[in-house]
Amino acid sequence: MNAEIQIRLEELLNEKIINSISVSGGCIADSRKIELNSGIFFFLKQLSFANPKIFEAEALGLDLLSKSGVVNVPKVIEKGDDFLLLEWIEVGEKNKDSSMEKLGRQFAKLHSFHGQKFGLHKDNYLGNTHQSNSPTVKGSKNWATFFIENRIQFQLDLVEKKEYSTRELLNLLENLIDKIPNILAGTEEDPSLLHGDLWSGNYLIDISDDPWLIDPAVYFGHREADLAMTSLFGGFSKTFYSAYESEFPLLPGYSEREPIYQLYHLLNHLNLFGTSYYGQIISILKRYV
Repeated sequence: MNAEIQIRLEELLNEKIINSISVSGGCIADSRKIELNSGIFFFLKQLSFANPKIFEAEALGLDLLSKSGVVNVPKVIEKGDDFLLLEWIEVGEKNKDSSMEKLGRQFAKLHSFHGQKFGLHKDNYLGNTHQSNSPTVKGSKNWATFFIENRIQFQLDLVEKKEYSTRELLNLLENLIDKIPNILAGTEEDPSLLHGDLWSGNYLIDISDDPWLIDPAVYFGHREADLAMTSLFGGFSKTFYSAYESEFPLLPGYSEREPIYQLYHLLNHLNLFGTSYYGQIISILKRYV
C-alpha cells in the first residue's frame, strides 16, 4: 500500500493499519484487504494511474444502486483522487442455487427502478474506457438512438482512433447500425437503472448467501442490455435466469437481440485489450447481414 495513502487513512479512521493484503479486484486498480488494530477490515482500491474521476464515478454508481433499495452494495467509507475505501464483504460460496435465485430476483427488481430518460447526468467508465451517458435530445427518449450514438458509435470511434478498424469491420457495423432501429422496434420500455457491467467478477456472494453488486458502470437504459452482459462470459446459472424471468419476464425474441447488446462490451474489450476480440465481433456482425 502507498505509504502516503496509509497515513491519510490512519488519520481518517483514527486507528493504525496493521495489515495489508493484496486481493483480486479488477485490472485497473491495486486492490487490498486492510486490517485495523481493532480487527475491523476494509477494502481499499488504489489507482495505478492518475484519473480521479474513475473512483468518483464508481462511488456515484454504488450510491445510485443503493438508493434503489433492492440490491446490496458495499458502503463507501471514503474516496480520494487516488483511492477508494469500501466496506469489506466476507465472501462465501458463489454457485449455490439459493444465492443465484436471490441475485436473479434482485437484478430484476433493480430493473424495475425507472428513470425519466436514457443515460445519466454524468458520464462514467466501463473499465478504463470513458462511457458517454449524455444523449442527444432524441436519444434521451428513444432507446435505439441512444444505443447507437452513445454505445456502438462511441466505441467505433475509439476503435478507429486506436487503429483496430478494418474495412470489413466498418462495413458490417454500418450495416448493423442501419438495422438496429428495426431490430429493437417493439421492445420499448421505460429506462431501467442498470448496473452496466455485470459479469461474474462484478458480483459477490457473502457468507450468508446474500448477493452484492460491485464495480458498476450505471446508467438508465434498456434492461436487455444489462442482462446480455451476464451471458457474455458466463458465471450465471440457469437458476439466476429463471428467477429473473419469474420476477420480470423478458419480451419475445430476446435471444435474437442479445448479441447486439453484447457487441458494445466486445468493442470495449477490443479497445482495452486488443485484437483477440476481433473475430468474435465479426461473427456477431455477420449474423445480421
